[in-house]
Amino acid sequence: MSREDLLEKVSKERELRNYNRRASAAALFIQRVWRRYFVMKKVAGQFQEEWEVLATHHNCKSGRWISRNLIRPFLFFTTQSSTLHQKFHIRNVKCMLICFKILLQSMNSADVEENFCSLAMGTIQEKSVWSYQAKKLVLLCSFILAEFDHTSHECEDIVQLTALAMRLAVALTDPKGWKAFKSKSTKDADNALKKLLRFMTTEGSIYICIRRYFVKLGIHITSQKKAFASTDDTFLITATAITLALRPQHYKESDENVADLFDVKDASEQYFIFILTVPYLIKCVPSVLLPALKHKSAMLPCLSILLTSKDRIFNEMLKLEHSESPYSEAMEVSCSGWALANIINLATDYNNDQDDSRCFIQDLDCRLYVQVMNCISENFLNWLESVVGFMSKNNDDSLEKDDSSFHDTDPTKSSNLKSLYMDLLKPVHQQWHLRKLLAMVKENATVQDVNISAANKDFEYLGNFELLWVVSFYYYMLRIFSFLNPFIGSMPILNLLAFTPGFLVELWETLEKSIFHGADHMSHIRGANSGSHDGVTYERKQSSVKETGNKWASILQKISGKTTDVGSMNLSNNSINTSEINGESYDSWDIESMRQGSQGVSKHFSYFLHLFCATYAHLLLVLDDIEFYEKQVPFTLEQQRKIASALNTFVYNSFIHNVGQSSKPLIDVAVRCLHLLYERDCRHKFCPSALWVGPARIGRIPIAAAARAHEAAFTNLQLRDSLSASNMSSVLTVVPHVYPFEERVKMFREFIKLDKVSRRVAGEVSGPGAGSIEIVVRRDRIVEDGYKQLNFLGSRLRSCINVSFISECGLPEAGLDYGGLSKEFLTDLAKAAFNPQYGLFSQTSTTESNLVPNMSARLLDNGIPMIEFLGRVVGKALYEGILLDYSFSLVFVQKLLGRYSFLDELSTLDSELYRNLMYVKHLDGDVEELSLDFTVTEEVCGKRVVNELKPGGRDIPVTNENKLQYVHAMADYKLNRQLLPLANAFYRGLTDLISPSWLSLFNANEFNQLLSGGTHDFDVDDLRSNTRYTGGYSEGSRTVKLFWEVIRGFKPTERCMLLKFVTSCSRAPLLGFQHLQPSFTIHKVACDLPLWATFGGQDVDRLPSASTCYNTLKLPTYKRPSTLRNKLLYAISSNTGFELS
Repeated sequence: MSREDLLEKVSKERELRNYNRRASAAALFIQRVWRRYFVMKKVAGQFQEEWEVLATHHNCKSGRWISRNLIRPFLFFTTQSSTLHQKFHIRNVKCMLICFKILLQSMNSADVEENFCSLAMGTIQEKSVWSYQAKKLVLLCSFILAEFDHTSHECEDIVQLTALAMRLAVALTDPKGWKAFKSKSTKDADNALKKLLRFMTTEGSIYICIRRYFVKLGIHITSQKKAFASTDDTFLITATAITLALRPQHYKESDENVADLFDVKDASEQYFIFILTVPYLIKCVPSVLLPALKHKSAMLPCLSILLTSKDRIFNEMLKLEHSESPYSEAMEVSCSGWALANIINLATDYNNDQDDSRCFIQDLDCRLYVQVMNCISENFLNWLESVVGFMSKNNDDSLEKDDSSFHDTDPTKSSNLKSLYMDLLKPVHQQWHLRKLLAMVKENATVQDVNISAANKDFEYLGNFELLWVVSFYYYMLRIFSFLNPFIGSMPILNLLAFTPGFLVELWETLEKSIFHGADHMSHIRGANSGSHDGVTYERKQSSVKETGNKWASILQKISGKTTDVGSMNLSNNSINTSEINGESYDSWDIESMRQGSQGVSKHFSYFLHLFCATYAHLLLVLDDIEFYEKQVPFTLEQQRKIASALNTFVYNSFIHNVGQSSKPLIDVAVRCLHLLYERDCRHKFCPSALWVGPARIGRIPIAAAARAHEAAFTNLQLRDSLSASNMSSVLTVVPHVYPFEERVKMFREFIKLDKVSRRVAGEVSGPGAGSIEIVVRRDRIVEDGYKQLNFLGSRLRSCINVSFISECGLPEAGLDYGGLSKEFLTDLAKAAFNPQYGLFSQTSTTESNLVPNMSARLLDNGIPMIEFLGRVVGKALYEGILLDYSFSLVFVQKLLGRYSFLDELSTLDSELYRNLMYVKHLDGDVEELSLDFTVTEEVCGKRVVNELKPGGRDIPVTNENKLQYVHAMADYKLNRQLLPLANAFYRGLTDLISPSWLSLFNANEFNQLLSGGTHDFDVDDLRSNTRYTGGYSEGSRTVKLFWEVIRGFKPTERCMLLKFVTSCSRAPLLGFQHLQPSFTIHKVACDLPLWATFGGQDVDRLPSASTCYNTLKLPTYKRPSTLRNKLLYAISSNTGFELS
């Protein structure tokens, strides 16, 4: 045997010996435990038999006899683990009933000798025995309470036993109820009670047992979905349980000492941890008993103890959650969540069923209440965030779900439980609650003029702590509602805050002092913006006189279809003079205090900003143009510009500094509010262009690099992970407006360039020739033939198309397609399909006559597919850089871009409906007299169809209370429900060729510019520098020089007509004619002239012609400028002279 084998053998033998030794010791221990258990059980059984005989023949013995002969053996056989920690047996129940009756009878005796409680005031040994037995009895009574279950069909003896047990526990803790109590024994009785109360609050499990009783009540309530109707016995049990729980708080002693304060402190902690965290506590307790829980002696100590011992209390609550989560459905909400709901309801006094009559309970310290609510809400919110983050991580990693009930709960059941919980939070989103807290703020307001930037320092230095507490409270409520409300999220809180007069204004005034360092900030901007705030003040003072006239003048102006701008709204004192923007003004809109983004603001400042952004974004959804621009409520236009500039700088720099997930909620609401302000500005200017691009004027990454990074960032954004993308690419994805429009157009073209390169690498044909898509279309059936041959291609439509035309005579047209025929095909197809007479699109009632899908198109057999095909046509035009001389309705484009449509944009679709809705919204009288309901009637194929705006809308009359809902429901029907199916079809076709990430760079107006070109005029010098000459012409030719001389003398409308005559589009390409494909070309048309014409005779008679597919102007060799001008105007006015050759 080798040395290694010998060592291994010895090691195994040693392990075997150790195992045998441990096994022997374990066997001896098990035997010892079993023998003890068996003997104790046997002895307890003997004692119980003897005790039953003794108790049966009891005849009102003395208190000492009861303690020695009755209670001592009783506690022995009832508190053994063999009998206590199992279901009650009938025999044990009967013994307990007998003992409790004897004890209560003894305690009700006025004879000192017969009263059991007289031992508490006896000798030292008697006091010690009484204290020990009283503690055991109270512990036994609480155990009986914990085992009592309303849901099971217990026998009558169990109900009677629980009622007697609670009566006994209450009697033992109330010296005033002891009949043998004498005034000279006050001190002894108080000392005995202190020891008993100290045991209840520090060493015993009394509060845990009371909690278990109420938790079972709560489970019964959730299963029945209504309050528990208690019987007389259960009412008595509940009342005595509450009395026992509140006994330490109610106990008062004239000479308060340190021990007493210690007792109250421990009791308050236990009460807070185990009682105030009971699910549905407010529904478990009969209404007649609620005043006991709401009394200041019960509420104030518990609220105060949280502020001094919150860490300990929250740790204990966390342990409680872990111990209960395996079997408690209520752990869908944490203990801090239940404490939050319970305290809110206990602090509320319900005078009657009307919400307006509710108030806080008497003697409630609102300051203490708000601080405690903030502590609990913060803890609860942290719990919610951790749970949601844990679940998201598990879903992302495809891991198995956790075993806890939170994750295993059925979705429907979970939703019902959350709904029941949210009902408990109803007081916080009622007007009275906020009014009371704001009244507290005004009462305790301390005005301090502090000219410091609190965004970068401690925000509390602004002085008004009460406002900070109230804002923090509703910040937490906003976040909690968004997590837990299964149907409408944080809408109740937002409705409360947005429509409470003055609250939003007060929020902004506080933020404004912090952000802008005082009232002098940006004063030079006000001076540069052609007017002053005084003009606004004067105008607002006059609004009471002119309000009605201005309102309806504005409405009629919208109905007439005129383009709105700042001047059209009588806002000359606030108009923006964008022509005077310089470097200094760019710097002014880059707010210094916000340049660090979310990293540079304090915790409390972020609460103010979050609440303001969320509330104002909600309010912006319902503000119409009259309120925003004319009445200027809740903010003046100058304030709106400050808000926009602050949010713009904050959001941009938050992404630049690559913020973490902790700041995501704040960034999300700030982005939402910023987007709504930007969209409103795009539709109706109130901010200078410098405001939006000011923060990013320095440090923007190159266009090509930004284009490449944007694709990845947009993908992450689709996955709801925008903050994980690189900082600069996130900026371009979320707030692209910080880049000037021209740069974004270059990025768009860079996207297309990269896509074409990648397709060439993949082997696709990108130019004319073999492998390209070949189609043959009839000129008189261009839409139908194009649809049949191209619609099925989808994204393959990005490839090159070779078009062959068949004339109206049925003969093939001569010519090869090197790009010109395909351009002609797209422009002619668009001209035919977008013609309102074709039926797929109609024109809006505005002066611009923009295009919008015809609502009747969805009723056609191929209506939706044809709309989808036209989306591909527009996508192909954008992809190839071909301009189409059409502009779409902003409402329609906003649907394509996924943007919000404001109420006032309805005027561009249905002016009569918009006028009627504005009348309803601003009507001062009774709306019910109009006999409206939540329905809309339409005529479809000659039949009148009634559609409900909301479920049961036929039976819901429009009243003054819900008229705002009606107005927006009607607008939503017209702007979304009707238009959305057609917009989705168009979007599907458009995104086959143009990626959504490319479209996200632009707003609605910019999309139209991208499609149809720039403004309604062009730079002649730019056109001249990008013009080609063929057929013998050169830049120095006489006729060419005359041509440019004549063009400069044209009116802008005439120049646009010329451009349309040559290129089929009246607008110049964005960023100049260098992007016109094919290039603008002037071709020489030689004309023979008689010799005498050279000396002043007749000039050339031939008209100019054009080949729009090649962007070519065929210009005869005119000799005189007058002739060239007249012939050119005649040709472009009559649109004649088209030649293909």
